Amino acid sequence: MQSQDLVVTSSPHIREKTSVAEIMWTVSLSLLPVMLVATYVFGWRALVIIATSVVSCLLTEYIFLKIRNKEVTLTDGSAVVTGILLALTMPPEMPLWVVVIAAVVAITLGKQVFGGLGYNPFNPALVGRAFVTAAYPVLITTFTFDGQTAATPLNLKMMEGEMTAYWDLFIGNVPGSLGETSAFFVLLGAAILIYKGYLNWRIPAGMVSTVFILTWVLGHNPVFHLLAGSLLIGAFYYATDMVTTPVTALGRWIFGIGAGIFVVIIRLYGGYPEGVMYSILLMNMTVPLINKFTRPRSLGEVK
Repeated sequence: MQSQDLVVTSSPHIREKTSVAEIMWTVSLSLLPVMLVATYVFGWRALVIIATSVVSCLLTEYIFLKIRNKEVTLTDGSAVVTGILLALTMPPEMPLWVVVIAAVVAITLGKQVFGGLGYNPFNPALVGRAFVTAAYPVLITTFTFDGQTAATPLNLKMMEGEMTAYWDLFIGNVPGSLGETSAFFVLLGAAILIYKGYLNWRIPAGMVSTVFILTWVLGHNPVFHLLAGSLLIGAFYYATDMVTTPVTALGRWIFGIGAGIFVVIIRLYGGYPEGVMYSILLMNMTVPLINKFTRPRSLGEVK
């Protein structure tokens, strides 16, 4: 006689009710304030770049899923998030054909070649941005503001030693990539993710506090370095990607602090005025080791 009182199944035994699609579409929604302020500052060209990036990511994902004979799951929103995040790293006058190339690289080399969603070791949007930085360095560093070519606050600080006013940095009245101009609207979108519980606060806290402390200790203006460039959007959106970051609390602190250290090294002593992209990609490579050495010991496990 068989008893049905005890049912044994493989782990996990406790599952989160929130779906991947819900998280991805919420992230897209939280980026709406950043996209709106980019449109206000740079004009309709910003929306064209965002739309081009999103459509290119969706088409690339569809083609590769078909080639791999996998179920087409474009409704999960992951390709849309990648497209938006990639577009926000682009300057407002970036040629659309370069945006398309960046999107194809982001989905292909940043995601699908590793097996698709959940298997990519690097943030796909940053992979696309890194490719464009290497292939088209002039285009990716050419910024316009009020119809004229202008230097970003970090470029201006590097070249002439001048700092942009805090209020302009905070509200977004400065040249730069689409998503790095307004600290306020980045924080507004991040607050939505924190409220929903989709964003772990340890990584941005470790990254931002490390940049603040190190720039202050090294004799630079820490407030300027927090507000200028892509530090905030990088810390709250790119560095917190669930797939490419550690799973343990201690590991997330290590990841954030490490990324902050790389940002300061590149900004102050490197050839680039901005180091957020490379800092996150470098720390993405360390995630397997961080997870290995910060994994809690199992009950009864002998070291």
